[in-house]
Amino acid sequence: MKVLLVAGGSIASWPALTSEYDVYIGIDRGSLYLLEAGYRVDLAIGDFDSLSPVEKESVFEHAIKTITAPVEKDETDTQLALSYALTHYQAATIEMIGMTGGRLDHFLANLWMVLEPRFKPYSAQIMLRDRQNTVSYLLPGEYQIEQIPEMKYLGYCCLTPVENLTLRYSKYTLNQVTIPHPMSLASNEFIEKTAYISFDEGIIAVIQSKDE
Repeated sequence: MKVLLVAGGSIASWPALTSEYDVYIGIDRGSLYLLEAGYRVDLAIGDFDSLSPVEKESVFEHAIKTITAPVEKDETDTQLALSYALTHYQAATIEMIGMTGGRLDHFLANLWMVLEPRFKPYSAQIMLRDRQNTVSYLLPGEYQIEQIPEMKYLGYCCLTPVENLTLRYSKYTLNQVTIPHPMSLASNEFIEKTAYISFDEGIIAVIQSKDE
């Protein structure tokens, strides 16, 4: 099962949506963008403070279900949407778009959101995408990273300290290195269609990217 979460980042930043999703969830202005792009909205969720009264009326008229949150709250609209998705579709793959660009604090909140205890167990099911980047998350273990077509670069963003990090079959390699604090190992590259990574502790965001 595949669930698409759409936040309020510009449609121009969207990746090509080449597959069908089982559930489409719009987050605040993302609900309007889904409708404008010709997709259904199974759920519109958020405080909708970024919409004009006319836009909000349109979203509420066309969305199959709506959940309105207060403007002042302890969670972001994206946290609310992800929590809803994981509560109702626990086994689903969750792709999130409209999460990058714009305000840097919003992007960082979205990138690090998987560290929350309620989301961390599902981190391997969560993916952030835009037209240049795909971000997936890994918990400790051994993995083969399959190159996404057209994605040249490979970055490993250590969201936490990482123990015994090994990288193979990429331009730059490591052998059981400890990363003592959060940092991003950027601008690595695929040399084959599959790269290898293993580590014993921590959580890593794997970023495949390309030039414009």
